[in-house]
Amino acid sequence: MQYLNSLAPLASRRQVLKSAGAGFGYLALAGLLGEKAAAERRSAPGPLTPRQPHFPVKAKRIIFLFMEGAMSQLDTFEYKPRLQGDDGRVAPGGAVLTASKFRFRRHGQTGTWVSELFPHVARHVDKLCFIRGLHTDTPAHPQAVIQLHTGTALAQLTRPSMGAWLLYGLGTENQDLPGYVTINPPPNFGGAVNFGSAFLPAHFQGTRINDTGEMPNLRPRTASPLQRRQLELIQAMNRDLAARPGAPDEVEGVIQSFELAFRMQHHVPDLLDISREPRRVLDAYGVKPGPAGSFARQCLMARRLSEAGVRFVEICQSGWDHHNNLHRGLISQSTMVDQPTAALLTDLEQRGLLDETLVLFGSEFGRMPTAQGPDGRDHNITGYPMWLAGAGVKKGFSYGGTDEYGLHATAGRMHTTDLHATLLALMGLDHTQLTYRYGGRDFRLTDVAGNVASAIMA
Repeated sequence: MQYLNSLAPLASRRQVLKSAGAGFGYLALAGLLGEKAAAERRSAPGPLTPRQPHFPVKAKRIIFLFMEGAMSQLDTFEYKPRLQGDDGRVAPGGAVLTASKFRFRRHGQTGTWVSELFPHVARHVDKLCFIRGLHTDTPAHPQAVIQLHTGTALAQLTRPSMGAWLLYGLGTENQDLPGYVTINPPPNFGGAVNFGSAFLPAHFQGTRINDTGEMPNLRPRTASPLQRRQLELIQAMNRDLAARPGAPDEVEGVIQSFELAFRMQHHVPDLLDISREPRRVLDAYGVKPGPAGSFARQCLMARRLSEAGVRFVEICQSGWDHHNNLHRGLISQSTMVDQPTAALLTDLEQRGLLDETLVLFGSEFGRMPTAQGPDGRDHNITGYPMWLAGAGVKKGFSYGGTDEYGLHATAGRMHTTDLHATLLALMGLDHTQLTYRYGGRDFRLTDVAGNVASAIMA
């Protein structure tokens, strides 16, 4: 009884509610602060935030038109009178010289030679900048394609793709869109390596889209508020994991990728819906159903993505590997590519985008001036061209060249690493300074090589 009397009087119900009310306030405040913190995390500068280049330039973005399989330059953009005159003669080494079966004509004020396969692109020659002395290391498609995209053909260590390096160096202009998009990526040679981030954080890798504009698992499955709450829970667990000692570096990339995917699903589907374009635009690109219209759809999507602020867009047209059926194969491929490519250049120019967009067109290597079988050409890695158009390059200009048969680069020789160094420079990046530390050493796209072809710069 004495013990009971020593106890303090029990609180009344009013006192309990009064004291607890302050607790409810604290709970509400904690909830609001939590929501504010989550919002601040979402709006805080991230790894894809736009960054200043090393030096000022005009180019803000790149569109790469990749002709997978090695387009025959001798039948398209490289006119060789000596080869035409020596058709059927035996070249040194015993192979038979084979002239092009297609007519070449001069075009534009520059008088640039283009074959009849590209009549639409030929109208743009006065704005093109040809790099005619390229060479690379390996005549095998898989290694050459990977080298063009990542800077190295070595299989011991997968390297980041050039799009990933560009995104790492400059960030993206639109935080609601991926900074690097690959449409219909190379299906045969290298696969995801060609648009991967390798040892760079995962958020720098390319986002894959098919040629109809569809992205896997992009559309939301639940209402946005609930989905946001679900994502916050997952991200909280991801951040807890990232904070633990020894956590994999990839966790931060996963966090950023989840956030980007959430934003993308509300913006990308509409952006890739080219049916919203006026009929005159669709007709200019040559958009049509099925495989025949695939490249046209890709070009139009590339323009829409670039206009929206995507830093690097690659589109791919496979089927240029003509060891046989050269004549018909070139007609078929160029018919699908010529009009959309020219329309892309026109569209960019009319919208004022070509002055800040760099367009690159080319293959992993070229073709031989000699015959392979009754109607084919073998691989040539010692001399072949690409062309550029747009921001930062001279118009109606040719740099370098090959011998009289188009076999070897003889002037202005540029290795793949020189091409990469030049592309980065056109985007305002010093390739020797764009590095990432991994495994105890500094890596870069150009490794320990690379010379900038400053002669092509306007």
